[in-house]
Amino acid sequence: MTIWRGYDPVKTMPDRDDSPLQFPCDFPIKIMGHNNLDFEVQVLSLIRRHVLDLGEGAVRSRTSRGGKYLSVTVTVRATSRIQLDAIYRDLTACEAVLVVL
Repeated sequence: MTIWRGYDPVKTMPDRDDSPLQFPCDFPIKIMGHNNLDFEVQVLSLIRRHVLDLGEGAVRSRTSRGGKYLSVTVTVRATSRIQLDAIYRDLTACEAVLVVL
């Protein structure tokens, strides 16, 4: 096991209080990928790891003009910047996701 002398994870983490957002807040996340049967299910599964309750009307989907792509917008009740960062990390790690805004 390697020990890094002088390493303090608290001091090296970026300041999470520098966000212009005031929590809790409603925060829309737009996720785009190929229009296949399980894309929306995959996206919602990833988001539900971090958000227990998605409100009514929280999910909107739209196919591209040619029908090749699907855009899913999920409005979450964000409780912290750390929560949003974790959602974005999971979504961008998913091979089915092409873009996250």
